[in-house]
Amino acid sequence: MVAVPLMASAQAEEPAVETDAYTISRGGQLYDKWWEALGTKGPTSTHPSYPAASKQSGEGTWRCKECHGWDYRGAAGAYAKGGRATGIKGIRDKAGADAKQIATILRDKTHGYTPEMLPDKAIERLARFVGAGQVDVGPHIDGATKKANGDVTRGAGLYQTVCAVCHGFDGKTLNFGTKDQPEFVGTLAQDNPWEMLHKIRNGQPNAPMPAWFGLSVKDQVDVLAYTQTLPAK
Repeated sequence: MVAVPLMASAQAEEPAVETDAYTISRGGQLYDKWWEALGTKGPTSTHPSYPAASKQSGEGTWRCKECHGWDYRGAAGAYAKGGRATGIKGIRDKAGADAKQIATILRDKTHGYTPEMLPDKAIERLARFVGAGQVDVGPHIDGATKKANGDVTRGAGLYQTVCAVCHGFDGKTLNFGTKDQPEFVGTLAQDNPWEMLHKIRNGQPNAPMPAWFGLSVKDQVDVLAYTQTLPAK
């Protein structure tokens, strides 16, 4: 999912007093695509720790989600096979871990996130997300069918009063793909519900998309369930 011109500029101002919800959701955007979240250029090389036998290359290999997955399970989750498979474990075992410990790991040789790439404030936010921002997707998304375990009717009310302002009632106002291969809200929700849930919770990097992290997981999953009913084409 990529930002399109209509959503290309994000609010640069930050709160005078940063709440946990804000810190963690910003960390979730860094997990998604940190250079977009920071408004900087991404690396041009392939990450040195990215497995040579895997199928991706270039800047995308520096995204946390590329190895650890949108479901945070890595090789034990949706990225167990296919073009995104790396054999690298997820981050579920770091849920509840101390943020300073996680920050140290992010700076180590394996991850290689230097202060020039991710300043200390960004590392702190990313570490806070890993330790306190994950959700166990198992009870909420069926791994075999990709169906969200939410209340569609309730999700419709939330979507139509909030999300539809930008995405439209049919979810097709914004095209995240191309003219020939469009990707709409319904497309993403059906194909990759884990990514959709992550973005519902944390927002889209460098775009004025609200993060629902401060709301309940039920709210988030209900919206996800409804978006799976929207047209994919």
